[in-house]
Amino acid sequence: MSSTAFTGTELPIIQAPMAGAQASAMAIAVSGAGGLGSLPCAMLTHDAMREELGKLRAASTRTFSVNFFCHAAPAPDAAREAAWREKLARYYAEFGIDPTTVRSGPGRAAFDDAAADALAPFRPAFVSFHFGLPPPALVARVKSWGSKVLSSATTVDEARWLEAHGADAIIAQGAEAGGHRGMFLTGDLTTQVGTFALLPQVVRAVNVPVIAAGGIADARGVTAALALGASAVQVGTAYLRSPEALTSAIHRAALASDAARHTALTNLFTGRPARGIVNRFLREMGPMNPAVPAFPLATGAIAPIRAKAEARGSGDFTPLWSGQNATGCRDSPAARITRELAGIG
Repeated sequence: MSSTAFTGTELPIIQAPMAGAQASAMAIAVSGAGGLGSLPCAMLTHDAMREELGKLRAASTRTFSVNFFCHAAPAPDAAREAAWREKLARYYAEFGIDPTTVRSGPGRAAFDDAAADALAPFRPAFVSFHFGLPPPALVARVKSWGSKVLSSATTVDEARWLEAHGADAIIAQGAEAGGHRGMFLTGDLTTQVGTFALLPQVVRAVNVPVIAAGGIADARGVTAALALGASAVQVGTAYLRSPEALTSAIHRAALASDAARHTALTNLFTGRPARGIVNRFLREMGPMNPAVPAFPLATGAIAPIRAKAEARGSGDFTPLWSGQNATGCRDSPAARITRELAGIG
């Protein structure tokens, strides 16, 4: 099994960028194994990004990808924030948290000129985006380095939009995928379909390479995606228990348990739909709650509750990101997982 000329890698496996769950070590391992390692930058400061990119460059000459979010920053809404905190009041009381000490915070920054300035010296082969694309001038700047631009589409309409606005390849993100949905043209969850329903439709609709993502956990799934026209396959959940991952002990335990069979799309933790394992917070508040502040402003209010619960060894208020198929998620090195996904383990 070999990849297309698009990725230039030995294997058609792309490691999904997972902000907060990995850094350069995983990208180095995956690229070293012949896949395309990815560095998530949405939660990194510019200095931290430079440090991680420096590690990637020092470790290998292999190809890698970097990933950013490109959401529009919402206007703060004091009334909505106050209403949401009122709904969380019972949890503040349960954990002895003074609500007046709870800080607001965006948690994730969108790709901008400053991020481009920090990234420019490294000229990565691939730059991927979530939630659409940045403004045209920034897309042009990224391409001026010789970098290829990727972005996630969750519908055929999004795929067509991305191609029309300069994407060199499209990640067809099926509804099974863990973490944040890349949806950006609509917030209607009824438009979200499975990978093997979405993939062939996107392949027919666009003239750029298509990468399959969502619910693929073994070599048979990779083979099926390639047979449906994918140029490569992006996998995330399978790597979350690898030693290179930064996944917490609480999250690792959930992924290894029967609880991983029950996931849902939720906006509770960040303000945007993202797939994770169902826990107490999702059950009690409902996975999709209209009172949640807009992305990414929702992260601040839940942060101290999560911290208190985790200190007690509980994942009841933790975003336990996971795709619908965690069967390939095991305690194996990322390089081995990559090779096994490609059928050469």
